[in-house]
Amino acid sequence: LHLVALNFPVSGDMRADFQCFQQAQLAGLTSTYRAFLSSHLQDLATVVRKTDRYHLPIVNLKGEILFNNWESIFNGNGGQFNIHVPIYSFDGRNIMTDPSWPQKVIWHGSTANGIRLVSNYCEAWHTADMGAMGQASPLKTGKLLDQKVYSCSNQFIVLCIENSFVS
Repeated sequence: LHLVALNFPVSGDMRADFQCFQQAQLAGLTSTYRAFLSSHLQDLATVVRKTDRYHLPIVNLKGEILFNNWESIFNGNGGQFNIHVPIYSFDGRNIMTDPSWPQKVIWHGSTANGIRLVSNYCEAWHTADMGAMGQASPLKTGKLLDQKVYSCSNQFIVLCIENSFVS
């Protein structure tokens, strides 16, 4: 399953699932992509279909392995990954080095186990208000689920996960 970033950073007021879907289509990817975020309807840990959570590796746009499987992201270690394996945007840029993302931080709105944090997910990703808070992770920590709180007015990276495997 591919883990890919949106082509630009976004604040806490986003239509992330739609943007993941739209940018994947524009990039010629045929699978369904969902935002790597907890929402008011779903915990991040359950975004990928149950049947695909254990046996499929999580890879970047070029097929390089980031995680052995979806479940391994939520084993309590904060989604530790190899920072030497790049994460790419739908248009092929490395988000770790490209200046289009000046702040190397990803929104997630979750605990380290992928459960939604209702107090820290920018009002279900519907506000960029400076006073509202969102849970996010600085990529320099080498973790996708590091537990840092930021104002929803920040423009951070949003990742998208291919949520079902189509052969």
